[in-house]
Amino acid sequence: MNELIKIETSESGAPCVSGRELHAFLEVGTEYMKWTERYFIPFGFEEGTDFSSELTKSTGGRPAIDHALTIDMAKELCMIQRTERGKQARQYFLQVEKDWNSPQKIMARALALAEKELATIRTTVQVQQQQIAELQPKATYYDLVLQCKNAIPVSIIAKDYGYSARKMNELLNERGVQFKQGKNGPWLLYQKYAGMGYTSTKTQNFPDKNGEMFARVHMYWTQKGRMFIYDLLKKDGILPTIEREQEEVEEAAAE
Repeated sequence: MNELIKIETSESGAPCVSGRELHAFLEVGTEYMKWTERYFIPFGFEEGTDFSSELTKSTGGRPAIDHALTIDMAKELCMIQRTERGKQARQYFLQVEKDWNSPQKIMARALALAEKELATIRTTVQVQQQQIAELQPKATYYDLVLQCKNAIPVSIIAKDYGYSARKMNELLNERGVQFKQGKNGPWLLYQKYAGMGYTSTKTQNFPDKNGEMFARVHMYWTQKGRMFIYDLLKKDGILPTIEREQEEVEEAAAE
């Protein structure tokens, strides 16, 4: 079918035509805006239903008002003109409608819509997968922490990372969290962290080789302190073993 007047697609996906292009094709002697005032509203056409207004650039580059007309409205305007050009344009629009409603075109639009919806679903799934991947490591370690309610020695936390207690103590010392009280004394928190509820200390009595009792202070980490260590080390890319293994699985699956 030869294109007498360019057919556009409206926001709803239906075919439409430029009012100015139709006006030019019909060779109407009246100025475009006066033509619209004479025929649009007085003939019962409604904006938002039969046509929509839009700004375009005129030949001189200045903004000009144009209208996107439904094919039904365009056909009626052609009939109103009662000219040979109007009759020709109306026959053209009838063929446009026939082509638009053909089984092939209906199927093509349905497939295009299905593909668009599928693409949206794919994007949604990908976003959800990323959000799960972002949230899962922390949730997994939180689950591990929630299983334990009591304060625990640093050796247990170190085990979460595959470290020795000595290495974990050194990491916390390097980050200004704790210091060692004397050569053989206990690890204690710096004042900045002392009142945060991260630790609890316990004094235990032990007999020496001569059977004399002496006291030794041990520092235990609360579950709040355990999560503090988690957040602290994560900033430097240091993750618990359970999360490192999970990342390796996800990376392998993505390859």
